[in-house]
Amino acid sequence: MIAALYVETNGCYFGLDGVDPWDEARDARLYDGPWPVVAHPPCQRWGDMWMGSPLVIARTGVRKKLGDDGGCFAHALEAVRKFGGVIEHPEGSRAWGYFGLNKPPREGGWVSADWQGGWTCRVEQFAYGHCVRKATWLYAAKTALPMLKWGVDPRKLPSMVQPSKGRIAAGRTPSVSAHGIRDKLRNATPPAFRDVLLSIARTAPDQKATA
Repeated sequence: MIAALYVETNGCYFGLDGVDPWDEARDARLYDGPWPVVAHPPCQRWGDMWMGSPLVIARTGVRKKLGDDGGCFAHALEAVRKFGGVIEHPEGSRAWGYFGLNKPPREGGWVSADWQGGWTCRVEQFAYGHCVRKATWLYAAKTALPMLKWGVDPRKLPSMVQPSKGRIAAGRTPSVSAHGIRDKLRNATPPAFRDVLLSIARTAPDQKATA
């Protein structure tokens, strides 16, 4: 059994044999084992827009706090270190620096993340069927470390993706911020990538057997 934490209600982790999905209603922060986990903790307070929308800030004068996710990432990190498994977060996540994790190389490959047996890497979900690059950082502990589809994919993205002029002027590639892609589609995990994450978690030791 694998516990899928911080996942979308009725999303790609629901209805799978051997997977126990924890959505917002169940509150994944309450998970306390014994199964290995695949965790997708909320990323809004860890990305480039962690302070909130500039328009909202201008109107209200209120800025969000960096890392103020209600303890979700901290819990996910604790769960992976305790029960084994893997965390998925966007490339550039400030959670890595906040929790003292080493940042993975852009070209890919697993590198040591910390002194607690964790490993980290960068991979693009586009290589697993996503409609945009969606570069992702992984943190894994107590698992095998498989070869993944590393690197920056040189192929052009689908015509439905229209990168902003600002990104083009800056010489940046289309990403999850590309125009024309609904938030739900941007945030979705491709089934092929979900299966990779589950396969990593399944290599963690059986905590019941070792208890």
